[in-house]
Amino acid sequence: MNHIERFIATIERRPVDRPATWLGLPTTAAYEGLFSYFGVSNVLELSLKLDDDVLPIEMPYHSPSADAIHMALDFSSHGKLENEERTLGETGFFQGVEDPARINDFDWPGPAKYVDKDECRKLVNELPDDRAIMGILWSSHFQDTCAAFGMEEAMMMMYDAPDMFKAVINRCTDFYYEANKIFYEAVGDRIHAVLIGNDMGSQNGLMVSPELLREFVAPCNRRLVEQAKSYGLKVVYHSCGAVADIIPDLIDCGVDVVHPIQALAAGMEPQGLKDKYGDGVSFCGGVDAQHLLVNGSPEEVEAKVKELREIFPTGLIISPSHEAILPDIPPANIEAMLRAAK
Repeated sequence: MNHIERFIATIERRPVDRPATWLGLPTTAAYEGLFSYFGVSNVLELSLKLDDDVLPIEMPYHSPSADAIHMALDFSSHGKLENEERTLGETGFFQGVEDPARINDFDWPGPAKYVDKDECRKLVNELPDDRAIMGILWSSHFQDTCAAFGMEEAMMMMYDAPDMFKAVINRCTDFYYEANKIFYEAVGDRIHAVLIGNDMGSQNGLMVSPELLREFVAPCNRRLVEQAKSYGLKVVYHSCGAVADIIPDLIDCGVDVVHPIQALAAGMEPQGLKDKYGDGVSFCGGVDAQHLLVNGSPEEVEAKVKELREIFPTGLIISPSHEAILPDIPPANIEAMLRAAK
């Protein structure tokens, strides 16, 4: 099988020669160690050196306040923040606001001004055409809504001012829907999947009840998933944490792949996920990035991948249990993970 065939077959839970693999997204701080160990000079060279099946491409976004789509909606009270400084616990623009009529008090950016179709095409055309290409769109409507109020207040707004919460999350979704449309029109015929998502889980459970997520978040998820599907794309939905209780809702929304299997989060044991949901959705992740990849030996990493392959003969993209490759992960363990997948 070639890389694209393997990626699609893994997602569709059809027989494969081996699992599809995805390195993930190394952070800038991890570049030096990875590039030195593997003898490469950039992330694309690294992916090709590792013979990875998936190449990610993040939607380009450039505005006066942000150079990344996941930073586009800046609700902080401190002006422009760098990525490392962001926190959902910040005081948000809409803190204390309960009247949906005030939704336009915020200066909502227009995606058409800051997402350039030509740049989207250029970035995708620079990638080899023999790999599965996954657009990284994020579309983090729930996380942005939490930032719009501040995390604690956002949770309370679901009870105290539900119409205001819905007004904000729907407007955030409008922004991403418009941005994604530009991206799809530019490169929808060149890519194979997109990753969208919102962190809805902690280490031990969901941030709020499944009922609240179904009422306030799921309709927006469905809208974004259906948009991607209308362009014939597979949808990988990202949420860190213990999200097993809402996997049926993600399946109902049309999600193809749940990312990641956060290996140490409550209820996210691979065998249990396979038994409960393996007929309805595929997964990505499973190789623990909290302890195993950081502290384990290459032999232990290889053993874990072998175990995952036995549980998931197909239907699992082998990848770290978090999209970010941090500098505390030894490159030898990344090498072991991908070697064992092959």
